[in-house]
Amino acid sequence: MVKEILLNDTLIHINSYQQETVNGLIKISVEFKVTSKEYHDITTLLYEETFDVNVPERDLSFKGKIHQYSTSVTNLYEKGRVGTYKLSLIETEN
Repeated sequence: MVKEILLNDTLIHINSYQQETVNGLIKISVEFKVTSKEYHDITTLLYEETFDVNVPERDLSFKGKIHQYSTSVTNLYEKGRVGTYKLSLIETEN
């Protein structure tokens, strides 16, 4: 099972991983926890929208963009809170 990915060199520990091919493009879907301490950094990263995606355990690298994104909590500024993020990334066409 894949346990981590890198988005623009930021390591993210994940709880679930799915990979598929859509119209010849790689698509990955991940789920991960974000704490109130990590919230600002992760949100700032996701605003970039396009990423160098690296899945070391699969020896997989591609340029990707956000396909779908959701979170279980909209306000993680409150100390001690943890949210579940669901993120799908799809390979960009060159």
